[in-house]
Amino acid sequence: MAAGKKGPSGRGAPRQPHVRVKTAKGRKLSSKLWLERQLNDPYVAKAKRLGYRSRAAFKLAEIDDKYKFLKPGGRVVDLGAAPGGWVQVALERVGAKGRVVGIDLQEIEPIARAELLVGDFLDEDAPDRLRTLLDGPADVVLSDMAAPSTGHAATDHLRIMALAEAALDFALEVLAPGGTFVAKVLQGGSERGLLETMRRNFTKVAHVKPPASRKDSAELYVVATGFRGGQDEPESRK
Repeated sequence: MAAGKKGPSGRGAPRQPHVRVKTAKGRKLSSKLWLERQLNDPYVAKAKRLGYRSRAAFKLAEIDDKYKFLKPGGRVVDLGAAPGGWVQVALERVGAKGRVVGIDLQEIEPIARAELLVGDFLDEDAPDRLRTLLDGPADVVLSDMAAPSTGHAATDHLRIMALAEAALDFALEVLAPGGTFVAKVLQGGSERGLLETMRRNFTKVAHVKPPASRKDSAELYVVATGFRGGQDEPESRK
């Protein structure tokens, strides 16, 4: 981040005039509404002004401002890292002596000091590839992974919960005692098992919806802090 610019938790940019987008020939109404929302989103404008790759950077910054788990010298894994906004925030907060490793299905434009992999986290070799780059236990495992939307709320919820469970299995294997796990989930049921596992393995578990998360979005983040040190055996090894 350039000198003199405020970080992601600083005061936002002045309110901009509302922009309306005309519906061009062949443009779907949903595309028009998405573009209009982007043009009028203060977080999108602020991300561009501060050099962040996505508005999602502010979600992680706001969560960390509350729970303070990104510490100087820490090792961080970012699952579902593209386009790199969370990686940028993590790098800023762990500093030059920290290490940030990320993976995503999409190729991520290189970010100085970050180790970024292209691949499916669910592939059998992905966890070992990440562990090699970490070169030690992780202090934080982040998961912003999400499956493509089907438009069916119950199905989308189950798919994102499956990703969160896979991320938790990995976290239980790589986290150092006292470590933190953060994962995106959706509002709804079917997460009792995930929460029970986290409560057995972490001293504190909470849900949070950061201000940067759009109000009309069903997304939440679950934050588990104070890893107890591998009391549970990951599902993949049972």
